[in-house]
Amino acid sequence: MVIKSAEFVVSNSDVAKCPKSTLPEYAFIGRSNVGKSSLINMLTGRKSLAKTSGKPGKTQLINHFLINKNWHLVDLPGYGYARVSKSAKKIFQKFITQYFSHREQLVTGFVLVDIRHKPQPIDLDFMQWLGEHGIPFSIIFTKADKLKPKAIERHVEDYKNVLLEFWEEMPNYFITSSSNGLGRDNVLGYIEELNKTL
Repeated sequence: MVIKSAEFVVSNSDVAKCPKSTLPEYAFIGRSNVGKSSLINMLTGRKSLAKTSGKPGKTQLINHFLINKNWHLVDLPGYGYARVSKSAKKIFQKFITQYFSHREQLVTGFVLVDIRHKPQPIDLDFMQWLGEHGIPFSIIFTKADKLKPKAIERHVEDYKNVLLEFWEEMPNYFITSSSNGLGRDNVLGYIEELNKTL
């Protein structure tokens, strides 16, 4: 897929105020500091489409971007950011779960996971919640440039071993790096294939 245009549409904390269009949506979510904004910028080929920050938890709203005038990329708040107050965290969780539960335009979610770390309970719990609610998703392993190929294989295997305790098969996954563009064509190609089936 060639990204010809990528434009910001709207930010809000109310699912009811998301765009009324019937265009397909692909939602990106992950723990704070997983590299979500950098990944979105890498995928779209825009340096500052999504705001990157040294401070985790920068995304605190549902952000819609219109890609190639025919689908929406949705940037959702990171979960599990310790420095956000409990009340703010509850609000985040509420509209994240409302988005996934009620947004009919959603085709699939992408759960971002930092490949350098062992499987984290918060990521596994969120994937479990998606599975229980019948919401399709893929895993995007980020920051693969930080590890050697053998270590990448080992860390993916760790995830497989944990997930296959609860799942019949390993969810679809991608290995990516925002620094060198690894996985860009695979993720965009997957979205393109899904768009063709709609």
